[in-house]
Amino acid sequence: MSNMFGAIGIAASGMAAERIRMDVTSDNLANADSTKGPNGLPYQRQEVVLQTGGQTFSDALGNAQQAGVQATSIVNDPTPDRQVYDPTNPDANKQGYVTMPNVNTVTEMTDLITESRSYEADTQAMSTAKDLYLKTLDVLR
Repeated sequence: MSNMFGAIGIAASGMAAERIRMDVTSDNLANADSTKGPNGLPYQRQEVVLQTGGQTFSDALGNAQQAGVQATSIVNDPTPDRQVYDPTNPDANKQGYVTMPNVNTVTEMTDLITESRSYEADTQAMSTAKDLYLKTLDVLR
């Protein structure tokens, strides 16, 4: 019976992971033009590192309580910063270039759509599992 309710736990873990990813992507979008952060450097794009609970598919089936996904860390994207020519910007160097964050708004919006759809899919999976459990209880009555 505990494996039966594992589907809800797996879907919930996916929802939690996607929520974190959406938060990080939103931060990236909000700071896409931040040339100076608290450390005096341009904002660095962040990425969420995810890890699965089970090592293999059979592990996930055998122990649904440890299956699913979880966000293990948030790391800086190693992509180099962008150099934009804008001699009127107060942060421009002597050649007129401004060091901008390594955030591409098109990529971030695409990621946000993907994360949102994944969250919706997890919500639907949880709802379907709940409906199946309720039907099973009706049969057992």
